[in-house]
Amino acid sequence: MNMPLAHPMLHQWPVSPRDSLPLALWSAAEIAAATDGVASHDFEASGVEMDSRDVKPGDVFVALKGEAMDGHRFIDAAFAKGAVAAIVDRPVDYPHVLVADTTAALHALAHAARERAVDAVRIAVTGSVGKTGVKEAIFACLDRSSRGAAHRSVRSYNNHVGVPLSLARMAARAKFGVFEMGMNHAGEIAPLADHVRPHVALITTIAPAHIENLGSMEGIADEKAQIFTGLVPGGVAVVPADSEFAERMIAHAKACGAHVVTFGRARTADVRLLDAIPAAGGSGSLVTADLGDRRVCYTIAEPGEHWIVNSLGVLAAVRAAGGDLGSAGLALAELGGMKGRGARHQIAVRGGTALLIDESYNANPASMRATLKALSQTTAARRIAVLGSMKELGDFADAFHRQLANPILEAGVVHAVLVGAEMAALADELGKLPAAMLGKGLTFAHCDNPAEAIELLGTYGLAAGDAVLVKGSNSVGLGKLVSQLT
Repeated sequence: MNMPLAHPMLHQWPVSPRDSLPLALWSAAEIAAATDGVASHDFEASGVEMDSRDVKPGDVFVALKGEAMDGHRFIDAAFAKGAVAAIVDRPVDYPHVLVADTTAALHALAHAARERAVDAVRIAVTGSVGKTGVKEAIFACLDRSSRGAAHRSVRSYNNHVGVPLSLARMAARAKFGVFEMGMNHAGEIAPLADHVRPHVALITTIAPAHIENLGSMEGIADEKAQIFTGLVPGGVAVVPADSEFAERMIAHAKACGAHVVTFGRARTADVRLLDAIPAAGGSGSLVTADLGDRRVCYTIAEPGEHWIVNSLGVLAAVRAAGGDLGSAGLALAELGGMKGRGARHQIAVRGGTALLIDESYNANPASMRATLKALSQTTAARRIAVLGSMKELGDFADAFHRQLANPILEAGVVHAVLVGAEMAALADELGKLPAAMLGKGLTFAHCDNPAEAIELLGTYGLAAGDAVLVKGSNSVGLGKLVSQLT
């Protein structure tokens, strides 16, 4: 019997791997070499985790030690969840890598991940408002164009532990890495930028978040601009042109030797808004932007004027990183809101469904105003706002809370539920409004906690066609209210 000849292309099929890059995230030998540790067993890990509750099968668990907690206490729990090994500073009865200091080992592992991913362009994002959403948008754009070869920090892993952990999770084959950086006090951004050593660093905006600890808006701008100190030689600094502190941030960037790209509505912006047409019902916008050598038109799914400007920063970062603008436009059109950061839910209520807008994770004066403006553009039978206290405003807290009175009126809010001690100032300000203004239909109530807010919503009786905005600082706990409503 004659066998058919093989297709000619099969003769060209590679008989050896195209490269020597590992498929596993880490092996025991690689972790030991990176951390100067000693491995007890051979193993391969598919992930890195520091919280035993979040361990997934295949993870290596890093037993970090803090002032109040020692991760070694949770070794058993981590292996019960499927950990294949642990990084420890004392021998344990499981596969492990023994190191002198587990925090230093995590940093070393992060730096090893950064150095081995030789093709990865690293992008760092910070700002007072919108950094998590912008990080996710940049990732979505680059992940689409690289066909799944992009990496990013998950959730809000943006501090002295989250940033190195996110780096340690970056695969050797990654083409892009997007990392968020946050701060509460001066001196916190520069070490994070030094971990990542970004090729592109973007600041979303400057607003009075954490002003209690930084003292002034200028202090916030100066601290955020420390992200440029970590840029690789020839790196790109992406700066919001519309900020009153733009020149201040540009000066910081140039002092670091960065190439500066600006974005915004300003006529001088390198990535400049030409036009934005809101979609019907406040469900996004059609945006036209000038990038200097070309004009682009794209749709962004996220509602609100703040997202129009955010998208310009995203395009600037994607272009600086060598990403594809066509893929970026498609990704922005499909972008959905994140839990606690703009996710939209249809919830069952009397007579049908109502829209629930979940912004329960964070709040500051700028984001409150932006979100209330987006609510004003949302088609609804009634607009209801559940607003929680804005934290870390120090001596400025009363004034910033009082200043929300007009944005609430301009948003056409019918019922305002104010939650938390700091919101007493806003309740007082609303109480001073002339009867004619309150006669537009606004009623308001102040309560201490989410449980009381849920009761108040019950008295208002949610109905079909309502739009309910829930926004506040995470510590207020309004996520519980969202969970109950959904």
